Amino acid sequence: MGGRGDPPEGTPEGGPSGAEDEYRSVVFDESFVRAARLQESSAAERMADHAPAVRRRPPLHRGLTRQVLVLVVLIAVAFGTAVYLGVRHSAGSPQARRSPEPLRMTVVPLAPQGRVPGAADPERMYARSPAAHFDTGAEGIPLPASRATAHFSGSQVVAALTTAKDYLVRSSLYPEVLTGREVSPARVLLDPDQLDQFDRSFDRPTADGRHAPTGWVVRLDPARARLADHRIRVQGSLEASETDPATLEVTADHTFVYALRPAGSAAGAPVSLFTVRRELTFRFDRTDLRTHQVQLTASYVQAGPLACAEDSTAYLRPLLAGQTARSGGPTGTDPYATDRPAVLCGTLSSGAQPAV
Repeated sequence: MGGRGDPPEGTPEGGPSGAEDEYRSVVFDESFVRAARLQESSAAERMADHAPAVRRRPPLHRGLTRQVLVLVVLIAVAFGTAVYLGVRHSAGSPQARRSPEPLRMTVVPLAPQGRVPGAADPERMYARSPAAHFDTGAEGIPLPASRATAHFSGSQVVAALTTAKDYLVRSSLYPEVLTGREVSPARVLLDPDQLDQFDRSFDRPTADGRHAPTGWVVRLDPARARLADHRIRVQGSLEASETDPATLEVTADHTFVYALRPAGSAAGAPVSLFTVRRELTFRFDRTDLRTHQVQLTASYVQAGPLACAEDSTAYLRPLLAGQTARSGGPTGTDPYATDRPAVLCGTLSSGAQPAV
């Protein structure tokens, strides 16, 4: 008896059986056939002696598949490494470099109360002055004991102190700078972003608290005086501190004492002493430490004996042995001119003068 749904006379011969209907939806396409692990031998192959009816096919493109897999893994590793290094670099990179502040400067002349003392011998003048125990030249600018800060190593602190000392030596002790013949020894140590202000100060000196050459260096008027002794006396201190994670600050407070004779005078002309106290503030970022340069941000200078009535912007014009400051008082100050700093002048105390 036929099954349910079969024709009364049964399934036609040659027609599909129920088992074949079960696999009717399966399609054996070319890719399926090529991927089969077993392959039936051809009729010619089966006619040969001992030829198996089927044979195992070698795997297709296995080597290529393995290479592709290795390549994909390598690309993934490289991409992950690049992302990691990029994130790490971004997290550890320093902040954008800030431009240095313009130098703020103040120069205060100190007028003598009487005649400027003098003597024939520089050593005698030094011995009778408060500078008798001062060191000579760069020895008077010793480096202090230093240690690392929160964000700067000990070697970086030493580098800042050393560069500040170099600037002090070049701008206060070099004879060619003192006499106004050269400015490059000090200039080469400045941060490049301050060079425009420095150059303008020497090209067009102005008493505006920003562009006075005497705020950058000790500069004596060569038409007024010359050095009687190159062994300049110096005493002072250096101190370093961290102002923020990106900045070291060095403060310098030094007194320089120069033995002078009148310009063009003979070797036996009387010698007088000229005193300059410089209080300077230097700042250093990591670029400055690496390039051995400074940012000079504040300069406060007291110098005498000077006449208050004379302009000390471009040059310091010392009063020499036997001279007085009675020729005139300080220049007038206009309190309504807010674009100009007030004119400052002090008095050189008798104790600051040699006892002769």
